[in-house]
Amino acid sequence: GKPVQEQLVVLGSLSIGGTIIKVPELANVLQVCFDAGGKRILLPMLSAGAISTVPPELFAKFQISFYEDARDAVFKALGVL
Repeated sequence: GKPVQEQLVVLGSLSIGGTIIKVPELANVLQVCFDAGGKRILLPMLSAGAISTVPPELFAKFQISFYEDARDAVFKALGVL
């Protein structure tokens, strides 16, 4: 198997029906990611609207990428796409 990329945090969750669920309290979650050493964030596209709630100085500490669905997230986490 191929490991995920270093310092990558994949955010979001998947419902039983397979729907991606946006990240609640994005600013707080990103602060935890930063405190834990995360530098790259993979975020569901559904959470893009919440970026305005994140302080700019915190947002600037990350390289943010977005995913549309679970398959997209897996490929991006593995560095395939």
